[in-house]
Amino acid sequence: MKKILFSLLTVVLVFTATLPTSTFASPKQTGKEIALSKELKAISEKTYRYFEDFTNEKTGLTYDAVRMNNDDLNEKKYTSPTNIGMYMMSTISAEEMGIISRDEAVAKIEKTLDSLEDMKKWNGLFYNWYYTKDGSLMTDWGQFISTVDNGWLSAGLVVVGQAYPELNDQTSSIVDNMDYSTLYTPEVGQMRGGYDVEAGSYTAHHYGAFYTEPRVASYISIGKEDVPKEHWWKMYRTMPGSWDWQAQTPEGYTETYDDVEVFEGHYSYKGKKYVPSWGGSMFEALMPQLVLKEKELGKDALGLNNQRHVDIQIQYAEEQGFEAWGMSPAATPEGYSEFAATPLGMDGYKSDGTVTPHATFLALEYAPMEALKNINTLKRFDAYDKYGFLDSVNVETGEVTQAYLALDQGMIMVSIANYLKDGIIRDYFHNDEIGESPEELLIKEEFSIK
Repeated sequence: MKKILFSLLTVVLVFTATLPTSTFASPKQTGKEIALSKELKAISEKTYRYFEDFTNEKTGLTYDAVRMNNDDLNEKKYTSPTNIGMYMMSTISAEEMGIISRDEAVAKIEKTLDSLEDMKKWNGLFYNWYYTKDGSLMTDWGQFISTVDNGWLSAGLVVVGQAYPELNDQTSSIVDNMDYSTLYTPEVGQMRGGYDVEAGSYTAHHYGAFYTEPRVASYISIGKEDVPKEHWWKMYRTMPGSWDWQAQTPEGYTETYDDVEVFEGHYSYKGKKYVPSWGGSMFEALMPQLVLKEKELGKDALGLNNQRHVDIQIQYAEEQGFEAWGMSPAATPEGYSEFAATPLGMDGYKSDGTVTPHATFLALEYAPMEALKNINTLKRFDAYDKYGFLDSVNVETGEVTQAYLALDQGMIMVSIANYLKDGIIRDYFHNDEIGESPEELLIKEEFSIK
């Protein structure tokens, strides 16, 4: 009898070990949390279909956008470094969630890596636009090297190298050759916006504002040792108080980190203190935490500030009388525009009732139940279709933009994977030395917003 019972127990253990983890809900999960998990898995399956249908099978390069006009598709068959990075991380996310197999994911990404090796570069850095059919340079829009876009490509490559060790040599080689020092101005301690190869000139501006999406490129540049760590402290948490063009006169104090004086300034909105982004949009605030462990390590700085931006986005939308929240740059019927919870920006973008779904998913780990409610509200606007959520809806007029953007689809995929898989994409990024070595920068800082 003992042998029979032992055999039965062994069979049960083997059987349960082969089931996907999502089969069993955590006993600590509430009914709403279980409903959210199921909803997110279904959304991810539709969202990844975009990458399956609109990525060139030969090159592994994803179309920048697809617009619908009735049954006609207008496919934008060019791509950017950010799109490429987001495609690779979305493919890893799809594998982690059981949408595709590991072998499928590796095969897809291998095509992309082979294309990247052959694409034209400047100091190892990638131009802003390439044709998806063959990876050739798209010169119609100039020959620009973008700091922020290269940062997101590097992030994707680092994640791939840790998710699939068999690809690590290839990804590491590409990243090692991406020389960010060529975009850095030591005298200022900041990164240029980019470099125009055709004109032979850098942008007039630097990325001075700290709490914006380029901080990923800054973090990676430091992790690669292309630029010194003092660069992290040379960016503005708020602009100096004497710069009276900004939305508010900041309050705060000066702190010293690594022998660099930093003005730890903040704005306030109805009793809530926060460090502003440039425009007040969700993706400036929260796109970097797709790969950076800001919530886990920056508890008194970036992680806390991320929470404040989510809270104020939700509060601001409610005060404006909007049925849904989540303001961020997005496709519009006319093209593309910037939207925000205006008070969150140093020079805030407009707010006209346009909401973009990717903002909801970026906020998942900070407001999961509010996100579930927002998802259901957006669905009532008929903003959910074959490839998941369409890119934007004006909740005042009800007009839905009939378009999908690779960038925004990617943010949705990676956000869902991080939420359902306990920060899996961030873990891969920080497992690499590039992600791990600057972690002290996240840990030691304290914003003046408690």
